Amino acid sequence: MMENFERNLEAFENKISYSFKNKELIIEALSHSSYANEKRKTRRSNERLEFLGDSVLSIVVSQYLFEHFTHLPEGELTKIRASLVCEKSLHDFAKQIDLGQFILLGKGEENTGGRQRVSILADAFEAVIAAVYLDGGLEAARNHILRFIPKDIDSRKAVSFSDHKTILQEIIQKNPEEKIEYRLAGQSGPDHNKAFEVKVYLNSNVIGTGVGRSKKEAEQMAAKEALELMGYES
Repeated sequence: MMENFERNLEAFENKISYSFKNKELIIEALSHSSYANEKRKTRRSNERLEFLGDSVLSIVVSQYLFEHFTHLPEGELTKIRASLVCEKSLHDFAKQIDLGQFILLGKGEENTGGRQRVSILADAFEAVIAAVYLDGGLEAARNHILRFIPKDIDSRKAVSFSDHKTILQEIIQKNPEEKIEYRLAGQSGPDHNKAFEVKVYLNSNVIGTGVGRSKKEAEQMAAKEALELMGYES
């Protein structure tokens, strides 16, 4: 069993062309909460790494777009970035490295198709970014991320999905003193069928609530409700 696991780990490192000095980091990045829960206190899930990976991904993609699209204004850069770091794109990137086959899942999640679930793959992709960053630094993380950025980005087609968060951000940022923040309000259900509730705050006031199968989806739904309450078509 351990021998197979070590072979899988080596195969994954070959997939991403990066060898970890600290193997615990990549094991944690590949450990879904359902697997961690089954292992009790012996294994941590990848949720904390996902949090960090989201920020590392954002800064690397932001710098790349800033340097390569010098003719575009801030609003257009925001839209392109949103299209590259959305759940759908991260899922597509994860499939490029067959990430699903390497994720450590609990039995319930395994039996209900967790290896193909969009949110699980997207979250694990961000967790792997964080693991590379912590193990090898920002340059290693940058090299890893930029492998997935399309070379033929068309700014006119960048946002082909309903990115309510970006639309809301563009409206709010017209007033520099205003601040938008998304907070997880709760989660329910078993590991293989969780529902997340997120509230979006304008300064200290709740302006929208959303529920989704992933935190990202819930954030989008919260932004959508905020836009509707503000009288905007979303």
